[in-house]
Amino acid sequence: MRTELSSFLEKYEERILGQSLNLRLLLSAVLAGGHVLLEGVPGTGKTQMVRTLAGLLGGKFNRIQFTPDLLPSDITGSMIYNMKEGSFQTLKGPVFTNILLADEINRTPAKTQAALLEAMEEKQVTIQGETYLLPEVFFVAATQNPIEFEGTYPLPEAQQDRFLFKLQIDFPSFEEEKNVLKQVIENRFDETLIDSIMEMNTFISIRKEIEKVTVGENVLDYIMQIVRKTREAEAIRFGASTRAGISIGKAGQAWAYLAGRNYVSPDDIKMVTKPALRHRIQLSPHVELEGVTVDQIIEELVGAVPVPR
Repeated sequence: MRTELSSFLEKYEERILGQSLNLRLLLSAVLAGGHVLLEGVPGTGKTQMVRTLAGLLGGKFNRIQFTPDLLPSDITGSMIYNMKEGSFQTLKGPVFTNILLADEINRTPAKTQAALLEAMEEKQVTIQGETYLLPEVFFVAATQNPIEFEGTYPLPEAQQDRFLFKLQIDFPSFEEEKNVLKQVIENRFDETLIDSIMEMNTFISIRKEIEKVTVGENVLDYIMQIVRKTREAEAIRFGASTRAGISIGKAGQAWAYLAGRNYVSPDDIKMVTKPALRHRIQLSPHVELEGVTVDQIIEELVGAVPVPR
């Protein structure tokens, strides 16, 4: 199964250039059963990154463009009256899929954003009092634009906490960007034709294997020390929750598995801590005024915690 994962990553990186670390983190999040918030300026390939992931997995993919007039029922579904049969029927919404792209999630009001909460946390949806289970493999990737805030609705803290990772999608290097341009001009890849590398049953089996990856007592202590540091640091107004520690542990298991190991090391925890915490902590006002970023504070906190041997 590790061989299949290696082939998967190789094909993924062949399709999406210049985002190797983010691709591994995105795959780790899916393997850990979590959801991801993608932040980056328009045109950096966020949609293509998620669409390609769905294609390689051979899973069902749906995309919702979030707008100010989007209703919760546009996501979850609704009941309609069938005049021909004289009865009500349930019309399931786009949330019933394997991989859901919530595009520009911060462009819709909190009521509609909250419609995703039950789906993301409980993997079920309630339509007119009736509960429907979502597929076993269900993953939400939400995007938002970090530079344009006019007419947007910032995600509430409770909603952000539902995401395992927040990934920041930057521009690729000169050579990588040139290769992207070359691929598109030469029409090397057809976006509509992506051969799946892995069957869904295999993916589910890999997930079960990842749950068996060992997280030692020393590593658990390391995770808890990092999380508790966020609550004690003067630079942080609100620290990370218990769910943050769980997210780091689960993501660490997936990262270790991708690296070919059956145990989690402190280095695995270091790799996943930043994307797991950057959306879960709030800096103190005086720190923000000084221009210090969340990532810088996380690096300082992790550096201050002794690494277990």
